[in-house]
Parts: sequence; structure tokens; C-alpha cells
Amino acid sequence: MTTAVVALPSHGKPATGALLVTAIVLAALTEAIASTVLSLGRADIIGDIYATPDEFAWLDVGYTAFKMIGFIAAPWLMTRINLRSLIIGATLVMGTACGLAAFTARLDLLIALRVFQGLSGGILLVVGQAIIFLAYPRTYQPILQALFAMGSVVAPATIAPALQGWLLDTHSWTWIFFSVVPVAMAAAGLLLMVDGPAPSKATPRPFDWIGFALVSTTLLCFTYVLSQGSRWDWFEEPRIVWLTVVGSAALLAFLGQQVMTSPRSLLDFTAFRSDDFTFAFIVSFVAGAALFGSAFLIPAFAVSVLAFTPTGAGLLLLPSGALFVGALLLAAFLFQVRRVAPFATVPFGILMIMVAMWMLSGSTSQSGADDMMGAILLRGLGLGFLFLSITLIAFSTLNGANLASGIGLFNTGRQLGGLMGVAGLQTLIEHNVAGNLAVLGSHVSAGVPAISERLTAMTAMLVAKGMDAAGAGRAAMSLLGRIVAGQSTVIAFDTAFNAVAILFLIAAPVLVTIKIGLARYAKAQAAKSPGTVGVQPRPQVKPKREENPRQVVQLYSGARSNLADRPAQQQYSDSVMLSLQSCAPSTQTL
Repeated sequence: MTTAVVALPSHGKPATGALLVTAIVLAALTEAIASTVLSLGRADIIGDIYATPDEFAWLDVGYTAFKMIGFIAAPWLMTRINLRSLIIGATLVMGTACGLAAFTARLDLLIALRVFQGLSGGILLVVGQAIIFLAYPRTYQPILQALFAMGSVVAPATIAPALQGWLLDTHSWTWIFFSVVPVAMAAAGLLLMVDGPAPSKATPRPFDWIGFALVSTTLLCFTYVLSQGSRWDWFEEPRIVWLTVVGSAALLAFLGQQVMTSPRSLLDFTAFRSDDFTFAFIVSFVAGAALFGSAFLIPAFAVSVLAFTPTGAGLLLLPSGALFVGALLLAAFLFQVRRVAPFATVPFGILMIMVAMWMLSGSTSQSGADDMMGAILLRGLGLGFLFLSITLIAFSTLNGANLASGIGLFNTGRQLGGLMGVAGLQTLIEHNVAGNLAVLGSHVSAGVPAISERLTAMTAMLVAKGMDAAGAGRAAMSLLGRIVAGQSTVIAFDTAFNAVAILFLIAAPVLVTIKIGLARYAKAQAAKSPGTVGVQPRPQVKPKREENPRQVVQLYSGARSNLADRPAQQQYSDSVMLSLQSCAPSTQTL
């Protein structure tokens, strides 16, 4: 079990200034740009580096897998390296790796650079969020976590695709990588100007190399299976079967090894003792599927069906980012100023995302940005309320001993949920396109009057444009086939949008049941705790004179020193009063 840092602000420079938060948000923004570079630039990169789809897949797998490995390794690194130095180093590695990627077209070098980008990105996200929790009071966390989410969640879902689409249309994919460099330099420069939390002295622990190797194998195998399984029709391909078996075996071995080597294991799983963290971890898994899944569906539908340019597809999500930010700030206001419980906005966020996906399921091949904008804005609003809530729920009960591990596990769960969501939606679309094409094609034949009229009209139009009659007839059949294929794709995407809505429709009552069950289990465990003390009624003693409140405080503050001189029953009564006082909020005066 890795002992995470218990950090306190150093006293040389102010650690809790606006510069520290700004620097951390900029560092998170570098990861947001690097993580989404392949979403819109896939075709351009494949053409420029002369890579096959199988070779190109390793650019995505290498980044995603090592990003999750960075989530896992960051808590141990935080016990050995100063937090500010660690996040500065990770940010500079990210900037350097992206800068080099902008100047090379070699596939092997790009894969290696993507590995460094993913590893540094995972580390800087965990360390950055941990610094915010450790350097600032808990009362300010709602607004601070909202600001951090703007760089770590909002940017990759909305801002980065718009920037990348513009760069692809006006320049090239290399400029996407190059754009990370100035952001990384600005973040590192600001971090050098401030002091972060200084870690308290803790007993250094050896690195769990066996556990690290096992969890790395698990994440690499599962990332490849989830990201490439749909291309190979899943378990019809032997490599997918073998990687699934190896990944599952490594996961079981890792869990067993962690139990056997505790407390010297790689991860600290004590965060799961908190029912709030466990509930938020499960919600983040589902929310990750919705966030990454919808962020994949909307641009893919715009490009493949509506024939949007990369810039148009990126700009389609940009207004959603504004609502996302607005919802984060509004939720932060409710939590921090109005003292609303974070649990209150979780159902609201789920409902809005569900309605947004249902609205998008009515899209057609004639839809435009205006037709989809209402649903896209509603999606951004729901995501803002949902993600800030689960973040505060997850980490509100954690302390310095398990905070870093909790952040790493939480982000890993969200990333795995996103991988599973995108993989499931890709498979659903591919299977539905084939099925819809077969069904629609069976109704398209020359004997149907409507089809005959359509073919005749199309043939006549082509002949009028100068084609011969035979060629015009064949071209008309080809055009009709493309129309049928396009309609099959539209229906498949509409089914995928509906699938996300149904996911939340099913998940909502399940999550409520899980929360109730976890709360009851926590109460039962607290009742069985050996530290629970039954308080007996104190014998009534008639006071000889009236005592003002300050005298009462002085009386009980001196009870500990005089405890040995009191009778046994009075000793027990006084000790109970002292324990109750220690649990009560401290006050300056009564």
C-alpha cells in the first residue's frame, strides 16, 4: 500500500494564490489537447506517415494505456518527489514530447512519444488535482474543482475538438501537437513562480515492481481490446481472445498480489472503505461512458452523415462547452455558498443528459447544427452538474493518507468507462449499419413503383447532363445504393443516441439502490465497530451554585488532570464528557 503524502503549504511563497490554480489548469489543458489529437486528425495522420490502420492503432493504445498507468504510478511518485517539481516535470515532458511529435513522421518515434505523452498526462492530472485539495481549505473546493474540471474534462470534450478542427482545415495535424508547447511552457513558468504544498516526512517505501508490471499488463491488454475489438469483430479474432485472457489473468494476479503484500502494495484501496467514494467511483464509470461516448458520437455523426468539415464538427460542440462551464460554476455556487449537498444535483445531471441523447436520436440526414444545438446545449448543462457533484462526493471523506490513490483510481475508472462506452457504441453502429442495409435493401427492387419512378427520374437527370442512357441507368442505381447506405447509417446513429439515453434510464435506479445499500452497510459497520461506546446517563447532582458557561468550560478542561482523584463512576462520566467535547466543533468563546 503506497503511503500518499499529507501535504501542508510551505511558508516561503503563497501556495494558495490564483497563479497556482491557473498553472494547474493550463497543465491539464496540455493533456486535453494531446489526448484528443487523433479524434479528428486520424485520416490526415495515416496519410502522412503511411501507416496501416493496425499500425496507427498503437498511437491511440499507447497514449491511453500509459495515461492510466500514470494514474496508478502518481501516488507513489508523490511520496518521493516534491509535488511542485513533479507536476513541473510532467508538464515539461508533455510539452517536449508534443513538440518532437510535430517534427517527425516516423511511426515508431510517434508511438514512443505518445507513450511519454500519456504517462506524463496521467501523472500531471493526479498531482494537479491533489495539490488543489491539499493547498486549499475544503470550503473552497467546489469552485476550485470546477476550475480544474474546465481543463481536465471540459477542454477535451468541447474546446480541443474545435481547436483541432480549425488547425486541420487551415494548417496540418502537426500544428495540433505544436500548439501544446506554448501552453506547457506557460504552465511550467507559472508553477516556478509559486510554491506548492510541501510533503510531510513519511517513511519511504520500496516501489512495488511486481504489482506495477501486473497492472501495466492489465491496462495495456484491456486498452487494446476495448479500442480495437470492434474492428476485429471482437472474439472472432484470436488476438482479441488472447489479450482478454492475458489481461484478465494479470488483473486477478494483481489483486491477489496487492492483498498479500499489503501494506507494501502499489495501491491504497482504503478509499473504498468510504461509501461516498465507492458510490462516486461507480457513477464516474457510467458518466465516463456518457461523456466519451457522446463526444465520439456527435462529431462522428456530423462528419460521416452530415458531411461537416473537421472545423464544423469541432465547432458543433463548442457551445456545449460554454454551458458545461456555466453549469460547473452554478453547481459550485450552490455547493459552496448555498450549502446544497452534492448528491442533490446528480439526478438532475443524469436526467438532462438522458433527455439530450433522446433528442439527438431524432436526427436525420437533413439535420443541421441548428437542429442539434438544443440537445447539445442540454448535454453540456447536464455534464457540468454531474461531474462536479461526483468529484466532491468522491474526495470529501478522503484524507492525506489515501487522497492521491483515490484520485488515481477515480480517474482510471472514468477512463475505463469511457473506453467501454466508445467500444460499445462503435460495435452497435457497425452492426446496425449492416443490419439496416440488409433490411432496407430488401425493399429496394425495380418492381416497386416508387423505386422505378425514382430511378427513372434520376436516369433522366443524368442523361440531361450529357450521359448516355446505359451509363445513366447504372449511375442511378449506384446513387440509389448510396442513399440507402446513408439512411442505414443515420438509423444506426439514432439507435446509438438512444442507447446512451437507455443506459442512464437503467443506471439511475441502479445507482440509487447502490447508494442506499452502501449507506446501510456503512451504518451497520459503524454499529459493529469496537470503538463504539455506550453512554450511560450521568447521575443527577444538585449544583451548589449557579455556574456561568465559562466556568463550566474551565471545570471540564481541568477534568483530565483531576481524574485520578475522583471515584470510579465519576471518572467514567467525566471521560465520556471529554470524548464528546473532543468531537464537538471548537470555538473561541462561548
